[in-house]
Amino acid sequence: MYYASHSYLGQTKTDDDTNLSAQTLVSDVAGVIEALYPDHDVPIILLGHSMGGAIAVRVAATKGLIPSLVGLVVIDVVEGSAVESLPSMQSFLKGLPKNFKSLEHAIEWSVNNGHIKNLMSAKVSMPGQVKRIEPDISDVSPDAPASIPTVQVTQTAHGEPIMEEDEETVQSVIEGEPCVTAELLMPPPSATPSKSEQVKYAWRIDLSKTEAYWKGWFEGLSKKFLSIAVPRLLLLAAVETLDKELTIGHMQGKFQMQVLAGCGHTVHEDLPEKVSEIIAGFMVRYKVAAAKEGFQQPFAPAC
Repeated sequence: MYYASHSYLGQTKTDDDTNLSAQTLVSDVAGVIEALYPDHDVPIILLGHSMGGAIAVRVAATKGLIPSLVGLVVIDVVEGSAVESLPSMQSFLKGLPKNFKSLEHAIEWSVNNGHIKNLMSAKVSMPGQVKRIEPDISDVSPDAPASIPTVQVTQTAHGEPIMEEDEETVQSVIEGEPCVTAELLMPPPSATPSKSEQVKYAWRIDLSKTEAYWKGWFEGLSKKFLSIAVPRLLLLAAVETLDKELTIGHMQGKFQMQVLAGCGHTVHEDLPEKVSEIIAGFMVRYKVAAAKEGFQQPFAPAC
């Protein structure tokens, strides 16, 4: 089950949609599981990425909150590196585009800037990270100058187009895949853009406004992770992010860890098949699930 917390996709309303404290998010997760499985007779494995991984750890570390919990999978979040990055987070967020003129451009940006390295994953996940905004047509000046933008279209070997707004040619969208690039001169728009031409997409959540909760998400995370009794799996994009407490815990064999090369922070989106294999192997290893005939346990290096 995929769970988008606290009105993230705009499908739910709360008394305070801006309250993203760790305790609130932990209560949300517990409430969803309680509503779906009130008898606690279904084995539960919690899986979370980044901040979601931090919340999954806190849920799992709260004794008795999920009685049927049998496993925990955390993807690319470590207390040490997370806390160290907080002072520069506002600068990072200011460097992100404020909006996109289309959903396609949001997907294009995510791939070209390394936000997500897998094009197919970007097509699935980016629509949930942005929301559609339709400006009032009356706010547009009738004297707005017309422009003739040059748009570059990069086409992968599979025939999927990716558009570029600047003059820099996209060399490749998917590493190692040949592509064909062509420049198209678009016809000039009308002096007054139509309402459909003004539609934009903006980030669904303004993370800069959640700064008050950042430390609460990550502080004390390593200690809580190591205290959890159920089997744990930590997936990382780079072993360098491991902090001292987790390094010692891993050397003592307290949890399983896998480092996946060639991916970014969104490990599960960049390498979805590999992550699925590792999680399946984790479930079989700890007898959470039975292997089907022909299933091969993936090799997990001791790193």
